[in-house]
Amino acid sequence: MNKPQKPTARKVTSIETEYVRSMQKKENWKQAQKKRLRNRLIVFAVLMCIVFGSLFNMYSGQKKLLAAKEQEKTEAIATLKDLKTEQEQLNKQLAKLDDEEYIAKLARKEYFLSESNEIIFSIPDKKKSSEKETRKE
Repeated sequence: MNKPQKPTARKVTSIETEYVRSMQKKENWKQAQKKRLRNRLIVFAVLMCIVFGSLFNMYSGQKKLLAAKEQEKTEAIATLKDLKTEQEQLNKQLAKLDDEEYIAKLARKEYFLSESNEIIFSIPDKKKSSEKETRKE
C-alpha cells in the first residue's frame, strides 16, 4: 500500500518591490503603535492604582482620626457634665456659707463649739469608725 506523501513545505520568497516594502513598514508601524498604546495603558493603570491606593489610605486614616476625636468629644462632654454638677453643688454650698446660722451650726458640728448653756455629746459615727479600722488593718 502506498501511503500518501505529505507535501513538503515550500519556502516562498517575497518579492522585494517598493509596494511590499511600504506595506511592511506600515505593518511594523502599526505593531509599534499597538505596543506603545499598551505600554501607555499599563503606565496609566499603575498610576491610577497608586492614586486610588493613596486616597484609600488617606480615607482610612481620616476615618480612624475622626473616630478617635468622637471618642474624645464624648469623654469631654461627660467630664463637662460632671464638672457642671460639681459646680452647682459648690455654688449651693457657697450660698449656704452666706447664712450665719448655717456657719454657726457647721462650727458647732465640726469644731465642737457650743453656745452658752449647751452641752456637747460626741457620738462616734459608724462610717468613720469603720474607716479607721480598715486603715489600721
